[in-house]
Amino acid sequence: MTAENPLPLAGVRVLAVEQYAAGPYASMHLADQGAEVIKIEAPPGKGVAGDSSRQTGPHFLAENESHFYQAFNLGKRSLTLDLRKPEGRAVFEKLVATADVVTNNLRGDQPEKMRLTHAHLGSIKPAIVCGHLSGYGRTGPRRDWPAYDYLAQAEAGTMSLTGEPGTPWSRMGLSVVDFMTGTALAFAVTAALFGASRTGRGRDVDVTLYDVAMHQLTYPAIWYLNEGTVIERRPRSGHPTIVPTEMFPTADGRIFIMCILPKFFERLCEIVGRPELVSDPRFATPEARFANRDALAAILDALLQERTTAEWMAAFAGNVPAAPILDLPQALDNPYFRENGGLAEVEHPLRRGFKVLASPVRIDGERPKARPAPRLGADTDAVLGELGYSPAEIAALRASGTL
Repeated sequence: MTAENPLPLAGVRVLAVEQYAAGPYASMHLADQGAEVIKIEAPPGKGVAGDSSRQTGPHFLAENESHFYQAFNLGKRSLTLDLRKPEGRAVFEKLVATADVVTNNLRGDQPEKMRLTHAHLGSIKPAIVCGHLSGYGRTGPRRDWPAYDYLAQAEAGTMSLTGEPGTPWSRMGLSVVDFMTGTALAFAVTAALFGASRTGRGRDVDVTLYDVAMHQLTYPAIWYLNEGTVIERRPRSGHPTIVPTEMFPTADGRIFIMCILPKFFERLCEIVGRPELVSDPRFATPEARFANRDALAAILDALLQERTTAEWMAAFAGNVPAAPILDLPQALDNPYFRENGGLAEVEHPLRRGFKVLASPVRIDGERPKARPAPRLGADTDAVLGELGYSPAEIAALRASGTL
C-alpha cells in the first residue's frame, strides 16, 4: 500500500491485552489491515514475562521468542506495562485517550476487575471500542471459568462429527474454534468502529469460544432443532446427504471429490469414461445416489485407482470440484500455494528470511506486506515517548517494575 492508498485501518490504534492464540489472532487481522496494534505485555519480573505464547515450544528464535508466538503476532508493537500498578494504569489511560480500540482475551470476570470495559474507559474517550474475547462471557455462572479451544469442541458436539464411523470421537486437527472466535472478534470490533465513526460513541462487543463453537453447528443444528434429525459421521469423511462427496483412492494416493450439484456428477461420469452411470436408475437422482452410495463408491473406486492423483486433477480441473488429499508438508510445499502468494518472509532481527503465512485477505488485489512479531517490550520507550514521557520518567517507571 502507499501513502495515497493506505490500508483500510491505517490510522486506527488498537491496545491489545492478550495472550496465546485467539485474542492475538484477532488483533493480527487488524494489524494486517493497517491498524497500529500495541500489544500490552507483562513486564519482566515475577511470573511469565510477556505473552505466555512466547514460551510455547518446541521451536525458538531466542529465549522467550518462540515460533508459535510469531504465528499470531505479526506486524504489532510490544509495550511492557503492569496494568495492576497505579503508575501502569496511569500510562494505560493516557494510551486509551489516543486509541480507538481496546481488545482483550482474558477470563470473563477479568475485564471488569481490570476496568477494561466501556463503562470504565468511555469516560476517557467516549468513542473507544472495547472488544472482549473469553471462554463463556462476562456474565453468568461460567464467567470465571478458564477455557480452551479443545474444551469448546468437546462441549459443542463437533468431536462427535469428526472422524470415521466406528472410531473414537476426535477433535479437529487445528484449533479452529480459537481462530473462528478471533476472526469474529476482528469483525465485531471493525463493525463497532464503523458505528463509532458515525455516532461518536463506542461500545463493548463480546465473543466467546463457546458461542462461536455452538454457532458453527449451523445446518446440523437446524435439522435437529426442527426435525429431530441427528447427522452421523460418514465413511471417508463423506457429506451427510450428498453423494458422491467424499474421499476416493487413486493409483498413488487419495482425492476428495464433491459433486454437490447434479451437473458435476454428470461431468465426473463423462471424464471417468462411464457416462451411462448418469441414467442408471440406481444413480439417476440425488436421492437414488444417496440410497446406493456404497454401490456407486465401489464403481468409482475401481475407476479412480487406474490413474494417479495428479492425472485425475489434470482431468478434473475446472470441471469437477476436486482436491488432492495432502499431508502438512505437501500442502505447504504445494506449488499452487507458493505461486499464489501464500508464503511470506520477514526480516526478523534474530532470523533473516523467517518464513510465515501471508494474510489471507487481499487489498486491491495484493496481500498486505508481512512484518515480524515484536520482541518483548521492543516499542516501550517509543510508545511512552509519543505520550510525552521523558527518558528520566521512563527510567523511573522501569525501575519501579511498571515497565
